[in-house]
Amino acid sequence: MLRRLICMVLLFAPVLPATTVAGEQYEEAMAAWERTLERHVDAEGRIDFKSLAGRTKNLRKFVDFIESTSPAANPDQYANEQEVLAYHINAYNALAMYGVIDAGIPDGFNSFFKRAGFFKFRKVVIGNKKTSLYDYENKVIRPLDEPRVHFALNCMVRDCPRLPREVFYADSLDQQLEAATQEFFANEKHFRLDDEKKIAYVSSILDFYTEDFVPSGKAADLGSYINTYLDEPIPKDYKIKFIKYDWTINQQP
Repeated sequence: MLRRLICMVLLFAPVLPATTVAGEQYEEAMAAWERTLERHVDAEGRIDFKSLAGRTKNLRKFVDFIESTSPAANPDQYANEQEVLAYHINAYNALAMYGVIDAGIPDGFNSFFKRAGFFKFRKVVIGNKKTSLYDYENKVIRPLDEPRVHFALNCMVRDCPRLPREVFYADSLDQQLEAATQEFFANEKHFRLDDEKKIAYVSSILDFYTEDFVPSGKAADLGSYINTYLDEPIPKDYKIKFIKYDWTINQQP
């Protein structure tokens, strides 16, 4: 009798599609990531790593989600390019943040060997596959052909774009990326003109990824991209020079 009752319950119980369950898990993971940002990132984008190190529950929840789910591993759960890109931006930022905690909160990555150790040789898991932050950015994110992503990805150092206190969502991603890019070029830390020397000083981010911004891949042509985010264009006779990148951890004072 009991066995028959169990069979009847199973027969008529509603079956939820896998995407519904995954959607709920995604929303819970994103909420945990947003709580992390709200509690441990200030208005200037600096991170309170010391406080976060003692309260990693929310961050770890999102990292666990990243480790088990991804657009490559679960393509049916990501309906469009915006959902895919939003996942990758949030995932990269969270993995970088967790990596700093996991590495014992180093002072920074101002030497080539420290950068290689953290970004290339330290392994992360995304959708049940091991990779590195370096390979994740260059083999997965950059091929999506969205140059504004470079003003949203954050490797937790001082000269990265400002880390916002809210997550990136698919339905508002274009507006968020546009705002992040506008903000980046409005900040003298990343872009400024020296009218006396006729030089446009630009963040080294545009040096690292020149080919993503201009088809020629030439630094001299970067003005055409930058000008779309300026009220007044860079004068044609100005040279482009790159600002030395500060790889110091962006820790709150």
